[in-house]
Amino acid sequence: MKRSKKKNLIIFISLLLLFIIFTTVVKIVDVRKIGPNDSSVGLSTINKAFHDTFGYNEFFYKISKYLGYVSFLLVGFYALLGLKELIEKKKLSKVNRNLLLLGSFYVLVLVVYIFFEKVIINYRPVLEKGVLEASYPSSHTILSICVCVSSMIVSKKLFPDIKNVKLLNISSLSLMIAIVLTRTLSGVHWITDIIGGILISVTLCFLFKTSLEEPKRIKKEIQTVKD
Repeated sequence: MKRSKKKNLIIFISLLLLFIIFTTVVKIVDVRKIGPNDSSVGLSTINKAFHDTFGYNEFFYKISKYLGYVSFLLVGFYALLGLKELIEKKKLSKVNRNLLLLGSFYVLVLVVYIFFEKVIINYRPVLEKGVLEASYPSSHTILSICVCVSSMIVSKKLFPDIKNVKLLNISSLSLMIAIVLTRTLSGVHWITDIIGGILISVTLCFLFKTSLEEPKRIKKEIQTVKD
């Protein structure tokens, strides 16, 4: 195994283990019934202190909700690019490799979301339309980081000659920060939900970044064709 691949694998495994350890701690440490309907919450002292300090804020909740919809526009943008190439080239295998990997990444993020909807770690500190919903990790945090960071990573490869890529990346970064910040201050999640969302998102994004790295042999072949 080459040194760079080995290093990337070690970093990915380390990030994944960190998320698993943190999730386990949230699940079993300092568990008390502090949530709605006497729902049990891990790391209850920290979570309760943060929630008591900031409480529920409907303004930030609505902002985070609508900004979350904006992030779907990025997903739609890249989906349309992929569809355009598929129609033009008529074969999935001929579609830009980066777009295919991005699509696979979106599917992986969706799988993670569904998994934590079924495997409950914590419930929300507030009821959603009278219903107690899964809270950990924050899905808005995962969506914003994974979609925006993957866009910043892949845009440089898809549009290397377009000056507006920098503007797109700045917009993606601003959107990500705005969603995570407003979601944190909205009070619809415990602080550990946000932290968990950040950890798993960074792990997934690193995996995506690593998957885009082309082997040296392929790079040489591409350069030879260009020359």
